[in-house]
Amino acid sequence: MTLAINDLNVPYRLLLGPGPSAVHPRVLRTMSTALVGYLDPEWLSLMDEEQALLRDVFQTKNTLTFPISGTGSAGMETAFCNFVEPGDTVVIGCNGYFSERMCEMARLYGADVKRIEKSWGDVFTQEEVEAALAANKPVKLFALIHAETSTGALQPLEGMGEIAHRHGALLLVDCVTSLSGAPLKIDEWGIDLAFSASQKCLGCPPGLSPFTAGEKAVEILHRRKNRVPNWYLDLTLLEKYWNKERVYHHTPSTTLHYGLREGLRLVLEEGLEDRWVRHRAIAEYLWEKMEALGLKLFIRREHRLPSLTTVCVPDGADDAAVRTRLREAYNIDIAGGFGPLKGKIWRVGLMGFSSRRENVTLLSEALREILDGRK
Repeated sequence: MTLAINDLNVPYRLLLGPGPSAVHPRVLRTMSTALVGYLDPEWLSLMDEEQALLRDVFQTKNTLTFPISGTGSAGMETAFCNFVEPGDTVVIGCNGYFSERMCEMARLYGADVKRIEKSWGDVFTQEEVEAALAANKPVKLFALIHAETSTGALQPLEGMGEIAHRHGALLLVDCVTSLSGAPLKIDEWGIDLAFSASQKCLGCPPGLSPFTAGEKAVEILHRRKNRVPNWYLDLTLLEKYWNKERVYHHTPSTTLHYGLREGLRLVLEEGLEDRWVRHRAIAEYLWEKMEALGLKLFIRREHRLPSLTTVCVPDGADDAAVRTRLREAYNIDIAGGFGPLKGKIWRVGLMGFSSRRENVTLLSEALREILDGRK
């Protein structure tokens, strides 16, 4: 007997969590465009356009720049499976959940992982990085999280590339929650490898991971002693599809690429620097509103991530109950913390199309009503 399945009727939610963020209406419309084949001339032109747009948003001239088929975690794994070989020393800055994921992936591919650690929410100084790289020579790869989604901390990156290169290491940066939402300058800052995700500040659905690799990194990739131990994410294969050879690798999600292309167009129409300013201004408005409610913010102001703010759960409040009330009564979605921050913070994302002043006003008033109601 076949079960009766009703029409899909997903409720509208105001997405103000750590991702996905709201998708821009133009992106949604574009994704309804007719499909073409993966070697159709129209598709190949779109691939070139997508790469050009990504280079502008990444602020790079790197040839090897394209979206990986998969979420941000696929971009992270792409970095480790391609640029780490068994026995390589990898230094990772550990100060949140996603740096722990980096450590796990690096070990899976045989790296000798050296951790430098700070408390969740803290960031690393140039002096700490210099000391760690000097103490663990030779280092193949040094990895940092630019925007730590679990804590809301923004890691300063200027000067880190110079330090890494002085010690013979590649600099890898996770910019999943910062690309187009906070200043990020791949070439100027000497970043060798970076990956992001489509569903955060770019305002597109999840499923693609923008990725870029510099010339030095590509040379190291091509000099590997062993074959890349991952077929799907092997850049030596993928680059042949994205360059002029157009050697088929796998069938991409046409609609997701349509959406990303439109999302990148929107970023550059707004202006990259103007978009950075908007994310910062809306975040500061949120900070003011939260403080006016008597709520404390988890990260010091100078290290706060504009696209994601962590608000301390006030004494006496039930973290999960407040979030449930926001969702059921106001259709607002925010997230709680995890790991050592579980039950202690709320994570509020203001990314891409979600980063609007009216969203902050609505959330603030909803929180005020909920918190006043418990008194």
